[in-house]
Amino acid sequence: QLQLVESGGGLVQTGGSLRLSCAASGDTICISTMGWYRQAPGKEREAVATETPGGSMVYPDSVKGRFTVSRDNAKKTMYLQMNSLKPEDTAVYYCHSVLGRPCLDGGMDFWGKGTLVTVSS
Repeated sequence: QLQLVESGGGLVQTGGSLRLSCAASGDTICISTMGWYRQAPGKEREAVATETPGGSMVYPDSVKGRFTVSRDNAKKTMYLQMNSLKPEDTAVYYCHSVLGRPCLDGGMDFWGKGTLVTVSS
């Protein structure tokens, strides 16, 4: 099993920056991939940073060049640095991970509870 806890959300003005954190605990040795998603009011959840099996991060055009993922493996924490924030970035941001081998065959999705980011215009 895996527990993911996000933090770092808040209110920021347009053009500002925030850094979100995702602390992982449990069977972290079996983490296959990690990433970030967001869900704005009235919209579907969308990916903002997803990890390929090779370990690269993929960003959609909407955040490319503004959002960057980093990790502190010793702290088992993943970060999402968000710069040049826009009102359309307002959403609940979720940490996501896929748990795989050797803990289990195939993959299982885990989600954090989310952290709210509000960008004021």
